[in-house]
Amino acid sequence: MPLSLADPDKELVIKKLGGTPEVRQHLENLGFTVGGNVTLISILGESVIVKVKESRIAIGADMARKIMV
Repeated sequence: MPLSLADPDKELVIKKLGGTPEVRQHLENLGFTVGGNVTLISILGESVIVKVKESRIAIGADMARKIMV
């Protein structure tokens, strides 16, 4: 399921990164890697706040839909 539909405050494992090669590279640069852990903190309108590798990152909801957990 996409990260944007996950339950908040639950640690999940990233199964797949979607999008163009540039989008996947950008997500990897932010710390999103297949097999890595991610936690959805909150959804604020069109933004999603996640915890990845001990950092909190805000990404757009469209970007969160490209991260499969």
